[in-house]
Amino acid sequence: MAKQGQATGLPRTGALSRSTIAGVAVARAGMAHLGHKATELTRSQVQSDAARADHEARLGRILFSALNQLKGTALKASQLLSMELGFLPEGMRHELARAHYQVTPLNRALVVKVLRQELGQDPHVLFQQFDPLAFAAASLGQVHAATLADDTPVAVKLQYPGMANSIGSDMRLLRSLLLSLGAHSEVLPKASILECVMADIETKLAEELDYLQEARALQWFGQHLTLPGLVVPQPVMERTTRRVLTMQRLQGLHLHEWLRTQPSQSERDHFGQRLFDTFMHCTFVLRRLQADPHPGNYLFLPDARLGLLDFGCTRTLDGDFCQALADAWSALLRSPTDTVRLQQAYRTLGLIDPGLSAHDFATQLLPTLAALHHWQRLPFSHPVYDFAQHPPYPRPQPGHSSQALQHLQSVPPDLAYFDRAYLGLIQLLKSLGARVCTTNPWVH
Repeated sequence: MAKQGQATGLPRTGALSRSTIAGVAVARAGMAHLGHKATELTRSQVQSDAARADHEARLGRILFSALNQLKGTALKASQLLSMELGFLPEGMRHELARAHYQVTPLNRALVVKVLRQELGQDPHVLFQQFDPLAFAAASLGQVHAATLADDTPVAVKLQYPGMANSIGSDMRLLRSLLLSLGAHSEVLPKASILECVMADIETKLAEELDYLQEARALQWFGQHLTLPGLVVPQPVMERTTRRVLTMQRLQGLHLHEWLRTQPSQSERDHFGQRLFDTFMHCTFVLRRLQADPHPGNYLFLPDARLGLLDFGCTRTLDGDFCQALADAWSALLRSPTDTVRLQQAYRTLGLIDPGLSAHDFATQLLPTLAALHHWQRLPFSHPVYDFAQHPPYPRPQPGHSSQALQHLQSVPPDLAYFDRAYLGLIQLLKSLGARVCTTNPWVH
């Protein structure tokens, strides 16, 4: 976590300075593109692949540099974009992922000011004990340890000032940046797909900035997510507002801390199974997902229970979507693939043009998705799957992305949330090296 100091992570408020940052980024992208194209014809295939990867990374650095200067919700948007596997090229995604580590905590005076503004009193009045130094900080806020009058340990999440006011301007600038970068590169999707993803991110940001909504989500999941071995910390509503969230404080280790204790394979498998079962239950039974897959949102407790944190953004899934999703997955598992059932499921999901013929679906679209489909099938092709062996998310072959996008009608909002959560699950299980029983009643 960054050292305690000035709140330099607060959003820049000057419209001129923000637009200047965006303009400089667009100009830099244009120059980078000209340099890339100027030497394109003289490269071999190997050199061309390496140059494309370098170009993608350079564009990612340009975009991240701009978002990092804007701070605020722009930096959080960078983090969210980095989790959209398959949307951005790997080089760009890797650079944007640096936003996970850009944290600048509030100083003590601002901590007191936020609590006074939101709850009307100083920390020493509101809590028996309150640590003015945050024990966790992220792009939208930070978390402090405290104790209630009855000695209950709690975590107090404070939102950085000015965040809610910057969403609209930040997202307009980010859209402009991405569209301009797209004009200087062939690596970004078309504008309609870009707009779907950006609208989803803007909605997610607005949800995450309302801590009362998160408190209600904590209550809902605490009541409905009753699988054994799970803990959802409950909010303290009399110490919660839209900008301050007080909840039970769990004692446990985050993923990377827990892995440093060198857990046994059986312990890894135990928690991997908990994560997998929870995800499938939330998707197909509760039909409501915790939509932020960051590893920091899980705590490994000493009594072998799993703590679930951060319900700032959740998604209630449509029943027809869940059925079509199960149908599509099950069709992929057929040998050979049940293309008729798969095409119908894709139509129901709203993924493909309803007018796409069965012949074109089988001969034009499916070949471009073969690597992705293989990757999707693997965990369900064995009763027990070793996620340590799961391959990386497949990188599209040259030309395949543009060919597939020609047949892609839209990205349904439910699918965007599901994909983000599922890909986060896969990364968690891979990090754990867990062997998981993937047999389930829905995908078969």
